[in-house]
Amino acid sequence: MIDALLAALEASAWARSLRESVWLYPLVNAGHILGIALLLGAIVPLDLRLLGAWRAEPLGPLWRVLSHTATAGVVVAVVFGFMLFGTRATEYAASEYFLAKMGFVALGALNALTLRVAVSPARSAAAERDPPLRRMQVAASLSLIAWSTALVLGRLVGYF
Repeated sequence: MIDALLAALEASAWARSLRESVWLYPLVNAGHILGIALLLGAIVPLDLRLLGAWRAEPLGPLWRVLSHTATAGVVVAVVFGFMLFGTRATEYAASEYFLAKMGFVALGALNALTLRVAVSPARSAAAERDPPLRRMQVAASLSLIAWSTALVLGRLVGYF
């Protein structure tokens, strides 16, 4: 059942167009990279702030701007990533690197959602400067590890 779905995805007109186009595939790939850049460009400074960098800066405004930027990055990366996946769906679905990448993406996303629900600075004025430190540091460390690992594994998918 899954194999048939993957094969159908690969055989779709848009997947064929992407594979055969000199310009379309690189543009879609660039869109995926843009999404990753938005995501990591927002996540890394936010995680570093949660780990203690820039303590003079209030967390609340930084959290609001960077969490929205990271969310936009995830959406862009997923949309363009799905398009790229369709070009070689059966191969990617069988790739240990791709599966591991998706696992780390899921871990990073789950960590972000858990952190947002549990200790969002928007939930209290006191959290603007001093959120629950230990929980934030663990979540920030896990975030940096998950997203960095997903990035590296994503690059390895193309080579192995």
